[in-house]
Amino acid sequence: MGWITEVDEAAAEGEIAELYAELREQRGKVSNILKVHSLRPQALKHHLDLYMGLMFGAGGLSRRQRELVAVAVSQANECAYCVAHHVEALGRYVRDEAQLAALGHDAAQDFLPAVDRQLVDYAVKLTRAPGAIVAEDVAALRDAGLADEDILLANLVVAYFNFVNRIALGLGVEHGAEEVSGYKV
Repeated sequence: MGWITEVDEAAAEGEIAELYAELREQRGKVSNILKVHSLRPQALKHHLDLYMGLMFGAGGLSRRQRELVAVAVSQANECAYCVAHHVEALGRYVRDEAQLAALGHDAAQDFLPAVDRQLVDYAVKLTRAPGAIVAEDVAALRDAGLADEDILLANLVVAYFNFVNRIALGLGVEHGAEEVSGYKV
């Protein structure tokens, strides 16, 4: 739940009921960050399309890298909701529990491959000081081995999570252990 009215799944009708049903089919359940959109079903649909395209669509960044960027941005924004959700998702790709715990505390870890560390550094800088980004920041990503299409994808994932963090933080979206876990991949 958040700080605004939300359409409960059991009371949903029409377009929002259809969207909830699709989410339950695809993801196993409906997350609170999506329920907070329930008064504007079209916004929810657009949000889902953007999320699916960025996080699951084609591109040179792995799912692990995309989730790592999500965690880094969410940590920089102090968005506990998104950190919890995306550390959970990152756990599908990082099997070492100690490393996962470290990443859950601070995504900027020395054990990361150089390209991942560059992604995290870029994500944090773009989140905290977007006006300070310079061509050299993008060049560092390229030097780490990313193609320009992948740099664009990284930038879009950073921007997306800044957007979502502000929805979660601005509307008081809550989470608990049960809400964070149990989603289909």
